[in-house]
Amino acid sequence: MKNEPHLIKAKVWLWEGDIPWHFATIEKEQAEEIKKDYTWPRRGFGSIPINVTIGKTSWKTSIFPDKNSTYVLPIKKEVRNKEGITVGKTVEIELEVIV
Repeated sequence: MKNEPHLIKAKVWLWEGDIPWHFATIEKEQAEEIKKDYTWPRRGFGSIPINVTIGKTSWKTSIFPDKNSTYVLPIKKEVRNKEGITVGKTVEIELEVIV
């Protein structure tokens, strides 16, 4: 079964832990739509598997729930480099839940 992609605009931010990670936060309304596409079983940490495209770069990953009832999308270095993504930049994201 294939779902319709979700089109999202989000600002990239940096989580500065032991190993820094770059994320984009999905708005709550969009997160609710995603939850409708994929309910169970959740993967580790409550994650949802997705196909994602930013610019011309596509990959498979997962989005992770956060404390504000939404999800965060990790953006790996390879993608950031290919697409010229930096902290604070707003990116257009096409996200499709894998069911």
